[in-house]
Amino acid sequence: MANPVSSIRNLGPTSDAGYKRAGITSAEQLREIGADAAYAMLLAAGTQPHFIGYYALVMGLQGRPWNDCQGDEKKALRERFDKIKAGASLLQISEIERALDALGVGETKHFR
Repeated sequence: MANPVSSIRNLGPTSDAGYKRAGITSAEQLREIGADAAYAMLLAAGTQPHFIGYYALVMGLQGRPWNDCQGDEKKALRERFDKIKAGASLLQISEIERALDALGVGETKHFR
């Protein structure tokens, strides 16, 4: 039987629902996907970006308390978080553009 996402250190019961919306249904699956890809999936599923949530996930996957992240390690994680967040923003924009194109009102459509 698979363990819930919330069985990972630092992730509480509400994490289960958020990760499920992103298609991640078990702790084992989350470990296999890894922190960065999993967090990108969360953002793509509509979760609002939050740096503490991201580094709590990274620390939890390492078996460490969330507040163990400090100094240079925290700065490096902030850079990774910012890249993930930027990628999610581009994905959301492209989804909006695809929807507008499907309606015939996107940038690629021209009135004749």
